[in-house]
Amino acid sequence: MLTLLPVSTLLISALAGCGSDSNTDSKSTAAATAAPTAAATPSGPPVTLTVEVFDRGIQGQPDLNNNTWTRYINDSFGKANNAIVKFVPVPRSQEVDKLNVLMAAGDAPDISFTYDSPTVSRYAKSKGIVELNDLLAKHGKELMNYLGKTVLSYGVFEGKQVAIPAKRTSLAWGGLFIRKDWLDKLGMPVPTNRDELYNTLIAFRDKNPGGVNGVVPWVVATGSNYNFGNLAESFWGKQTDEEFVTMPSWLKPGNKEELKFLNKLYNEKLISKDFALDKTGKQADADVTNGKAGFFGANWDYPLRQNISEPLKANVPTANLVPIDIFKNYEGKYKKLAYNENGVNVIIPKSSKNAELAIKYLNWMSDPKNLFFLQYGQEGVNHKMVNGIPQVIAQTGDNLQTSYLNLDYTLVVNGAELGDQQKNIKALAASAPGLEAVAEQSYKINTTDTYTAFFYDTPNESSIKFSKTLGDMGKLMTDQLINCKPAEFDALYDKLVAEYMAAGGQAIMDENVKIYRAMQAYKK
Repeated sequence: MLTLLPVSTLLISALAGCGSDSNTDSKSTAAATAAPTAAATPSGPPVTLTVEVFDRGIQGQPDLNNNTWTRYINDSFGKANNAIVKFVPVPRSQEVDKLNVLMAAGDAPDISFTYDSPTVSRYAKSKGIVELNDLLAKHGKELMNYLGKTVLSYGVFEGKQVAIPAKRTSLAWGGLFIRKDWLDKLGMPVPTNRDELYNTLIAFRDKNPGGVNGVVPWVVATGSNYNFGNLAESFWGKQTDEEFVTMPSWLKPGNKEELKFLNKLYNEKLISKDFALDKTGKQADADVTNGKAGFFGANWDYPLRQNISEPLKANVPTANLVPIDIFKNYEGKYKKLAYNENGVNVIIPKSSKNAELAIKYLNWMSDPKNLFFLQYGQEGVNHKMVNGIPQVIAQTGDNLQTSYLNLDYTLVVNGAELGDQQKNIKALAASAPGLEAVAEQSYKINTTDTYTAFFYDTPNESSIKFSKTLGDMGKLMTDQLINCKPAEFDALYDKLVAEYMAAGGQAIMDENVKIYRAMQAYKK
């Protein structure tokens, strides 16, 4: 019997132990039937094309160089191009550090990638990566057609195409969720603004509608997926377009009041007591799945994922987490951050001798047939069609995907790609059996009133220099400001922000303004 597995669970664990192995004949048949027949195979010894792949350390993961997906790639692309595609594992948690080492030694894979745009900026500045305009024009027509000008623009630095960004098909980012069953038990409506939420959190704290030991009205954590949603945006006051783009959040009008609000909640025991120590989100996960959490912010689909929804259902069968839109700004909008249209950045190091073949590989991957197989595999083996939407079948062994829809192998796309955005959304919703309506509601909420991070077409040298330090500093500042005594808040905020700006924040903002104004002048 085939067990349907939610697609989104691949984001968590790649489904180790959740299904049965397919036999070798099935795997070889899948590759053979899906691979196109080459018109002519180049002669001579095969060329080895090296491609980076994340090693996520998933329990039960297959050989990252010899599995259903890599065999398909070599049988289809490799044989047609007289090439052997060899994958170079890089630990996911060390991707930037490891890539820096490989680049410095001249040993980086022909196709390397990173999610960190400042890293790409550094390589572009030092001329360490290949300019791709001519190669794309000659060998990447299908790739360019698939990605489109907007997505490709995120890989342009100083007027040159130096990276190939993946297309991101799911643009929702964060989300807010509340225990509707708790509200019903208290006879309270779903809150629609900050004041109503505050009163709801007090009721959760004082009346404990779940009857649990250690109720947490609002679960938060320093690390992992948990966050404050779009609370900050609801406090931010009016800004010019330039200010909104170039100014760090610490200086935005209303940001101080947002942190003061969180400080008030913390001191009234309305948010997780030890959130600053929960750097992995494990304690927050435990509070949610054990039914202790009344409200929280996380990724838009987080409570739909198998490792959250299933234990919560087992522990509290009546639990009903629903998505809500609650933090309204001065314009009456629920302004929230969404993903840009681009995903991972693919680069070709200057040390590569196979840049042309690398572009051919990405171009091959853009073919809908190849992309579909790499994401969903063979029907009846790796997926089952339900109402025209593929649903992934639980796998182990060679068929196991160690990342969401094989995104570590499908470098031209982040997210479901069925050739139609409405189908993509349906695929996302279908990935949470029994919670499809909740998934669609959450996606709709979290793609409404959105904005995206501004893309600077010129590397910001100050950001390259200071971004890591300031990122770490910002997390510590947030923790300190939420934890401090209310009487200490104002002075501490002013002190920490001054230190932040002196440590590089001002330099980054000044350079942002310069680049932004140059871009606006160019558009005119």
